[in-house]
Amino acid sequence: MEIRQMRYFMEVAKREHVTDAANALHVAQSSVSRQLLQLESELGVDLFIREGRRVKLTPNGRLFLARVEQIMNMIGEAKREVKEHLEPEKGTVRIAFPISLAAHVMPTAIYAFRQRYPEAKFQMRQALYRDLIDGVIHGESNLALIAPLPAEEKKIRSKLLFTERIVALLPMHHRLAGRSGVRLSELKDDPFVTLPEGTIFRELVLNACRQIGIVPHIAFEGDDIDALKGLVSAGLGVALMPEVTLVDIIPQSTVKLPLIEPEVTRTVGVISPTQRKLLPTEQLFVQFLTEFFAEPDRIP
Repeated sequence: MEIRQMRYFMEVAKREHVTDAANALHVAQSSVSRQLLQLESELGVDLFIREGRRVKLTPNGRLFLARVEQIMNMIGEAKREVKEHLEPEKGTVRIAFPISLAAHVMPTAIYAFRQRYPEAKFQMRQALYRDLIDGVIHGESNLALIAPLPAEEKKIRSKLLFTERIVALLPMHHRLAGRSGVRLSELKDDPFVTLPEGTIFRELVLNACRQIGIVPHIAFEGDDIDALKGLVSAGLGVALMPEVTLVDIIPQSTVKLPLIEPEVTRTVGVISPTQRKLLPTEQLFVQFLTEFFAEPDRIP
């Protein structure tokens, strides 16, 4: 089995068309077909169901694809590791992150890192909470910024960077808008705007309400934090928000108030795989993050 065959196989599996895959690989269609037949002959199974030049993976093909992707990721990382051991400050960090850390935490950290290591490069991917964890486990990325840190995941390593406050965002003309702080119990009769069911931050909000024995009336849902800001700006309800999402600007027609009781927080950190070794540049970035957020003025 050759690396070339695995590359051809992955491309055909992705495009489900032999000619399209050959064009993307800049090789003759006959060469791709020949390599696939040799691969199937060596394995002793059919990897594709063929309908002319259009193809679909067989069940065995899907199993094989998952393993081939892992192998190719490992080969790519091996090449990078050799290169980065010589010059880690010029390597690439592959990292994923949630939308709640996209506006302030992620760009701030990367900017500061590249101030110190200007030739470092980043490959970034935005994902939902569970996808961040699964992506690190399965090799889609070696690092992910995440909030909150997962409680128990055997295949990932977690490092706490900081703990941030959760604050209340109210419409400007809300009856409590002039206060210096607000108790969560004082919002029990207000309509709430939250993220969709199943999101980790919505659960954090609901758990805070359960602690004091209230069930919030969820009037509207927004797909992301920016959508919640817009709903509060429109006067459609109140929201609990990670303070880091309000660092640079408070949305128009809203007021940010600290939660006095109970104090609600979430952890923010970085996760990495336990079953794979971080590449030198990624190790450098994790070390930098730890030092960077250890300084009190870095935390919102």
